[in-house]
Amino acid sequence: MSTQTKSRYFSPSEYLVLEELATFRSEYHDGEIVPMTGGTAEHNQIAINLVTYLRSQLRGQNYRVYMNDMRLWIPRYREYTYPDVLLIEGKPIFEGDNRTTVINPSLIIEVLSNSTKNYDKGEKFDYYRSIPEFKEYILVEQYRPYVAQYKKTGAGWLLTEYESLDAVLSLEAIALQIPLPEIYDLIEFI
Repeated sequence: MSTQTKSRYFSPSEYLVLEELATFRSEYHDGEIVPMTGGTAEHNQIAINLVTYLRSQLRGQNYRVYMNDMRLWIPRYREYTYPDVLLIEGKPIFEGDNRTTVINPSLIIEVLSNSTKNYDKGEKFDYYRSIPEFKEYILVEQYRPYVAQYKKTGAGWLLTEYESLDAVLSLEAIALQIPLPEIYDLIEFI
């Protein structure tokens, strides 16, 4: 006879209190708290490359670039996530009374990990699409040169794929081009 353990439901406010005290980050999925896995050196380097490039190219413009410590609240799905990179046009809109959670990104970038890439490409993308300001989603492979770009159009989401270090990613949400060698600087593909 097998027994089934009933998982505990957490309210968003309980999650936020626990997250404030935690020694590691967790995401919140409609009542469930899910610990985040650690990233590889490549994952971290790619995120740093992207943030550095975006900040240098957007200096003096009305954009904010945040890394994986800025939490995102997606009210329609009751989800708190930590995107690898997110960009906000104009001023950030914070959820609640704190300055740790935003709700209005126009561009989100996720560096794909073997353990999370299916979630990032599927369900998480569904959640992100419910954000009214959200216009562009970028998925970056860390073990080979590959970038998937989803752009919001009047007819839905258009996918463009980049599979060569000679390619240049053209971000529409912010009218900026990023050569793939900038994304993959210091990455050694094995």
